[in-house]
Amino acid sequence: MQVFPMQDAQSTEFYCSALDILEQASVDYLIGGAFALRTYTGIERYTKDLDLMMRPADVDRALEAFRKAGFRADYAFSHWLAKAHRGEYFLDIIYRAGNGLCEVDDLWFQHARDTEIFERPLRICPPEEMIWQKAYIMERERYDGADVAHLLRCCAPEMDWPRLLARFGEDWRVLLGHMVLFGFVYPGERHLIPEHIFSALLKRAGAERSVSLNGTPICQGTLLSRAQYLPDVERWGFGDARTKGRSAMTDKELEEWTNAIDRE
Repeated sequence: MQVFPMQDAQSTEFYCSALDILEQASVDYLIGGAFALRTYTGIERYTKDLDLMMRPADVDRALEAFRKAGFRADYAFSHWLAKAHRGEYFLDIIYRAGNGLCEVDDLWFQHARDTEIFERPLRICPPEEMIWQKAYIMERERYDGADVAHLLRCCAPEMDWPRLLARFGEDWRVLLGHMVLFGFVYPGERHLIPEHIFSALLKRAGAERSVSLNGTPICQGTLLSRAQYLPDVERWGFGDARTKGRSAMTDKELEEWTNAIDRE
C-alpha cells in the first residue's frame, strides 16, 4: 500500500510515542480514521488526532499505560470512546460506535490490512468494518456517507461482501441505502457493487412492508443520529431502538450521550 507523508514533526512525535507506549504494554490496536481512509482512498484529511480502534477489554490497560507515561487519559463516553492527551495533541480510542453498535472484535484484527505510516509498519482497519461503522453516522453536523462512497469506489473489487452483509445483519437497509446513493454519486461505477448483492437487497426491500409490532412503535433513527430523532422519542411516542436491546448503551450512558448534544 502507498506510504503517505506526515503532518508535522510535533504530531508525528506524539503519535509515535503513543504507539510505542501501547506496544510496550502489549495492547492490540488498529489505525482508523483519517489515516486509514487516506491509505485506502488517497484522500488527505489532516487532523490533530489519531483514531485507534481497540477491543473494549483492552481499553483500561491502554489508559493506564498512557497515564503512567504522563498523558492525560480517560473515558470521554463510557460506551464507546476514550481519549489520551499530551499538550495540544490527542488520540481517540474507539471501541464501538457512538450509537453503541459496531463493537471492535477479533474480526477487525483478523482482516486488518498492513501498511506503513510514520515510517513504521502498522495495521489499519479493514474497509468492511470502516464502512459498517461509518454507515450509521448521519448527524446534522456530520455525515460519513461520502467516506462510505469513497471506500466502496476504491475497495469494492476486493471487498468481502458476505462479511459486510453479516456485519449489518438486520440493519441491511442502511447498507442498501448507501448502495443506492453510490449509484447516484458514481453513475459510471455502478458495476462495482455486485449485482447479485444489490438485487437481493432490493428484492428483500420490495417484499418487506411495515413490520407489525406489539406495543410501542420503534424509531431506529436514533441509531443514525443522537439528536435529529429526539422529537420521535420525546414527543411522538416512539420507542428508542437503543433501549430495546439493539445497543450496548446503558440507560445512564444514553442519558449522558444525549445531554452532551449542543441543542443550539
